[in-house]
Amino acid sequence: MKDILAFIPQRPPFVMVDELVAADSNTGTTKFKVSADNIFTVNGRLTEPALVENMAQTAAARIGYICSQKKEPVPVGFIGAVQNLHVMALPGVGDELETEIVIKNQVFDITVIAGKISCNGVVLAQCEMKIFIQSTNKSAIV
Repeated sequence: MKDILAFIPQRPPFVMVDELVAADSNTGTTKFKVSADNIFTVNGRLTEPALVENMAQTAAARIGYICSQKKEPVPVGFIGAVQNLHVMALPGVGDELETEIVIKNQVFDITVIAGKISCNGVVLAQCEMKIFIQSTNKSAIV
């Protein structure tokens, strides 16, 4: 699933995922390689806002893929709240991140996810996030 732009509403330079690795009814996994020219790279490290956005875009890629399979429009989501954010380390330029989100709860157009970012098997960051979905198709909920 290489064409990530088909599954997310974000566009460069604000794209924080490169590839959708897996997506199903409860989880999504993406990969992302940190580059020196990323707008959130400072002193060779990807900053905290990029990590939060990476988890949110992983959720967006998951639902975008599911909607594309159903021939439905890709919905737009907004981060409503971030809770229990723990950043253990900031990844460096050249690091490849693997991000997994798990759907914890879903009520109407609000989805709560648990996100985790790893690099080489080491967890770098994790949080819970509320995502609000703006959709014309009510069946298209993260």
